[in-house]
This record gives sequence, structure tokens and C-alpha cells, in this order.
Amino acid sequence: MSCGNPHDTDCREVLDKVYAYLDGELTEHDVVEIRVHLDECSPCLKEYDLDKAVKALVAKHCGCDPVPADLRSKVLDRIAQVRADLAD
Repeated sequence: MSCGNPHDTDCREVLDKVYAYLDGELTEHDVVEIRVHLDECSPCLKEYDLDKAVKALVAKHCGCDPVPADLRSKVLDRIAQVRADLAD
């Protein structure tokens, strides 16, 4: 995905890190880069808002169930694969 405008941080890089951003797992430098990009790029902001809503919905309805340790990486790998397929 790209809005067609030049950014210091590429749209794909931002979207690849959005779940880590939502989970507070990034360095302060990466957090600042993503915030700046989201302020500049409405398509990425919409994707971020969607991912944030999905994460909140999952947490609300599945927050009490134990999650297998490898599930997060499997989900993120699948998301990356779908994004790659859509980019082709």
C-alpha cells in the first residue's frame, strides 16, 4: 500500500510494524517514525484504525482464554502473506 506521496518511512514498513506499535513493543525512535507517518498518510491511518479496532475486539472477546505461544507469529506471518499477495 502506498498513498503515492513520499515519506521518510515507507508505507509497507509502517504497516508491517503496526501490531508491534499497538502492543508497545517498538523503540521510541520507531514509535516517533510511525506517528509522523500516520499523521501524513491517510491510507495508513485508516489501516491502523482498522487494526486497532480488530485488536480491541479480539481482546474484548478472547482476553481470558490462554493463547498458544506461536499463534501471534502465525497470524502476523499470514497477514504479511496476504499483504504481499495484494501488492502483486
